[in-house]
Amino acid sequence: MLDIKKIDAAINMISAEKKIPKEKLIEIIEAALKTAYKKDYGSRDENVNVKLDFENESIEISIEKTVVEKVENEATEISIEEAEWFDIGDIVEIDVTDDVMVGDAAESFWRIASQAARQVIIQKIGETEKEKIFDLFADKEGQVINMKVDLVEGGKVIFDYNWNKVVLPKSEQVSRDNYVAGNRFYVYVAEVTKKENSSPRVTLSRKRPELVPAVFREFVPEIDEWVVTIDKVVRQPGIKTKMLVSTSFDEIDPVGTLIGQKGMRVKSVMEELWGEKIDIVPNVEDAEEVIKKALSPANVVKVSPGVTEDSVIAYIKHGERAKAVWKWGLNVNLASKLTGYRISIEELPAEENKTEE
Repeated sequence: MLDIKKIDAAINMISAEKKIPKEKLIEIIEAALKTAYKKDYGSRDENVNVKLDFENESIEISIEKTVVEKVENEATEISIEEAEWFDIGDIVEIDVTDDVMVGDAAESFWRIASQAARQVIIQKIGETEKEKIFDLFADKEGQVINMKVDLVEGGKVIFDYNWNKVVLPKSEQVSRDNYVAGNRFYVYVAEVTKKENSSPRVTLSRKRPELVPAVFREFVPEIDEWVVTIDKVVRQPGIKTKMLVSTSFDEIDPVGTLIGQKGMRVKSVMEELWGEKIDIVPNVEDAEEVIKKALSPANVVKVSPGVTEDSVIAYIKHGERAKAVWKWGLNVNLASKLTGYRISIEELPAEENKTEE
């Protein structure tokens, strides 16, 4: 039999554990009871109403039908002869509670309804938690949030944020990061979307290039003040980042501003990125100068046009190819992405180095 007290107790427990409003859980259960009634006692066309009354420990189930002159759909219509006290077009609410809640039908209905309710509750709890996480991050897209790792499970890193569990998926993790319970990370809020007919989506990331300038913003107030601008970022997550920076103020050194006194600002960012190297390049009008700086830490002597408009040859000092190319060609590849030029490296002979010097 239906025990309203047990339902009320279960709702209160789930509400407290999952931090879901009680009213929302009541809606979920009423929706499940509607589904159960339509499936086994009515039809999918019927407009069923279910009302749980915890104060009076009762349940009411009714069907809405429109009064018509000639019935064409018995599930949604009732004739004027049957609804003699109503006019055509009126909505009649027919109480069917006793049909399913009295006698042998009650046990069968409640068994079916319980199964439906359990499935719907599990589904709706997931959807409600997604809604709750969406609301938490709705105004934080493009920002970083400092969060503590709560649990690492099945490749997922679960963070605690205001007593809510949020997931950093494996696809957005950086292998170099030490994801251990208790460790804190700046996590980039990459995407917060809510489309019609789909669940809300919040995507967190430690891998995207946008993470780096967002972390810099936490340590360099001049960025939010528009004194210094980070124009472009390219990144191999966990290994190396290169950034183009600029300023509209002649007296400001944008690179020095991001590096900070004794390198403290950039060191702080690198610590947050678990030792990821960061090259900061001034975004000046002289493309050759930008390319030279982008190939740091190599010492570039000169830059010449390549065979195509988007290619150049960078001549470096003898013995500095390893610096220019770096591991897996990463340094030159990132420099190419940063500048928009395909960069070829040519090493000058040792005697030319002396001449240049």
